[in-house]
Amino acid sequence: MYGMYYNWDYLIYILPGFLLALYAQSKIKTNFDKYSRVTNREGLTGRSVAEMILRGHGIYDVRVDRVRGSLTDHYDPTQKVLRLSDPVYDSTSIAALGIAAHECGHAIQHNESYAPLKFRNTIVPAANLGSNLSFLFILIGLFAFEPLMKLGIALFAITVLFQLMTLPVEYDASRRAKAILADGVLSGEEMVGVERILSAAALTYVASLLTAIGTLLRFISLGRRRD
Repeated sequence: MYGMYYNWDYLIYILPGFLLALYAQSKIKTNFDKYSRVTNREGLTGRSVAEMILRGHGIYDVRVDRVRGSLTDHYDPTQKVLRLSDPVYDSTSIAALGIAAHECGHAIQHNESYAPLKFRNTIVPAANLGSNLSFLFILIGLFAFEPLMKLGIALFAITVLFQLMTLPVEYDASRRAKAILADGVLSGEEMVGVERILSAAALTYVASLLTAIGTLLRFISLGRRRD
């Protein structure tokens, strides 16, 4: 009987987020491949534009480093390091500048104590705990000790909250990036590529949230049947 429920639950709760994630990844790849071949008119690299943005916002204690991989770019607030991936660090492409500027947006948020970012950072330990233990507790609760299932669902709800708070943080970083680049750094035509890349990237966070919410609803549904 549970097997039938699993199938329906997957279709109802999980599949929409999964399909959106596939679409978002496809859009990112398509746009990144396209605009990685388009050089910005000023010949700026990902690293140089990142340093320019940081210094322009009075941020001198954040260094820009290279990190291995593709699309592994991120800002580390604990070490105050902005890490740019191999295809971004030395690249003069529109794609590289858009990604570098987005990560600078996070550094600016941190420097300004942006409230959604501060709140998200405070729940990181709890979200990590929920991500690591919730599935184990739910599995045990489903077949053996029911109270553990409720605890597992509560823990997973924290990871959903983390995903929810990620949306305003990421959208704000992209908003800042686009405003900075449009203010005399890139032309209007070049900004089209930045818009497309950052919009596709934003979709991945929407897909992650949708998948997390679907998973939570699936667990709640199974818990009710368990009762």
